[in-house]
Amino acid sequence: MNVDLGDLQAFVAVARAGGFRDAARLGSVSASGLSEAVRRLEQRLGVRLLNRSTRSVVPTEAGRGLLERLGPAMREMEVALDVVNGFRDRPTGTLRLNVPMVATRLVLPPIVPAFLAQYPDIVLDVITEDTFVDMLAAGCDAGIRYEERLEQDMIAVPIGPRVQQFAAAASPAYLARHGQPRHPGELTKHACLGGHFAGTTPIEWTFERDGEVLNILPRGPLLVRLGGAADLAVTSAIAGTGIVYLFKDWLQPHFDSGALVPVLEPWWQSFSGPFLYYPGRRLVPAPLRAFVDFIRANGS
Repeated sequence: MNVDLGDLQAFVAVARAGGFRDAARLGSVSASGLSEAVRRLEQRLGVRLLNRSTRSVVPTEAGRGLLERLGPAMREMEVALDVVNGFRDRPTGTLRLNVPMVATRLVLPPIVPAFLAQYPDIVLDVITEDTFVDMLAAGCDAGIRYEERLEQDMIAVPIGPRVQQFAAAASPAYLARHGQPRHPGELTKHACLGGHFAGTTPIEWTFERDGEVLNILPRGPLLVRLGGAADLAVTSAIAGTGIVYLFKDWLQPHFDSGALVPVLEPWWQSFSGPFLYYPGRRLVPAPLRAFVDFIRANGS
């Protein structure tokens, strides 16, 4: 079947962006041009690929199947063409990163401005995803994850702080009313502001001291999806609703201001920091190679 490659690229761009306007912003084609390309492709294939509404554009079952096959193939084509980038004075192109929300908050801010200043011809496209996804199938060049969630056959490069901690905290007003817990077991008597990932049960809170590890299932008046809604838990803790459990670096500004007070600090567990990971069995695109070199050179 004779299908225009540009029409296929337009379909992939729109399906990934979730809309014609968003896809147009990321590329050099107008929204109307993308719409016409997808219409031609659907007419050629004889099947609807995208369900369109005034609010969203969502792939049909046929569209999802085509996207799953096309995504990796398109990425391989882009990588093959990227060989030309090696002959440029400065690398150019788009670097797509799949990262958890905490990385956009605690890892990337000290890195991104300096990197983009050094490589002005690179566009950094950051996709935030707190559930574990196939980074390549999602059309990304690399991702940021913690060691226990790294896929096999991946190259892992340390990025960001090498040691991190989870911290528990509450407002002075909450602790004045309910008292300061001295042992993690006492949290069963407190209002805990828990979190979960999409489609999962609440995440246990882990505490460690002198080799003793305790996992506590938080129970309380608020449960948020970790990542985007974590700030709601923090705001609620500041307001005196209960005890929050999150990355220490996330809570540190509120410790500094006195809005929150450390809880069970001797029991805070330390763990290794995140890694940038990418496939080891394929050519590395020039923008990704520049990013890896930048991280290594700057000790990020």
